Amino acid sequence: MHPYRKTLCALLLALPLAAAALEGDRREPIHVRADRVELDNRQGIGTYRGNVTLDQGSLHLEADVLVVHRGADGLDRIEAEGRPVRFRQRPDGAAADIEGEALRLEYSTAREQLLLQGTASVRQGGDLFSGERIEYDTQQSRVQASGQDKDGGDGRVHAIIQPRQSAPAAESKP
Repeated sequence: MHPYRKTLCALLLALPLAAAALEGDRREPIHVRADRVELDNRQGIGTYRGNVTLDQGSLHLEADVLVVHRGADGLDRIEAEGRPVRFRQRPDGAAADIEGEALRLEYSTAREQLLLQGTASVRQGGDLFSGERIEYDTQQSRVQASGQDKDGGDGRVHAIIQPRQSAPAAESKP
């Protein structure tokens, strides 16, 4: 495999590192803070508005609006909107957080799928992956991304991949 393809695959697979942290974080309670909340216990929907933060283990999310859907078995899905929605999570054993942002974020616990829409980006360390839409299936460890085809975008996905850091050369002694 060409070295650049290996590096690109590594970047595209950086999102699965979030799944490892997500797996450990799932056992932690969810803490939500907001200016206002509306709860509909019959429908199992909680809508949080204004300066919303969500924390669960290493996961931290900031949004303008957060909608939490609960089913009979607990959390079903989360929808967040913002200008932008931002999240950060530390994968187990990783030196750097995974950070991302988009205008809209959806996470389905049943399907274990994360969707970022609207000027979406994910970065870890110096590596960056961006597009109009980024879908991540945590069960399949599969990422799909697409660029923006409308005005203001070039319809492409962009990646910045930093070169692998080599160990410093040992100093030679005379």
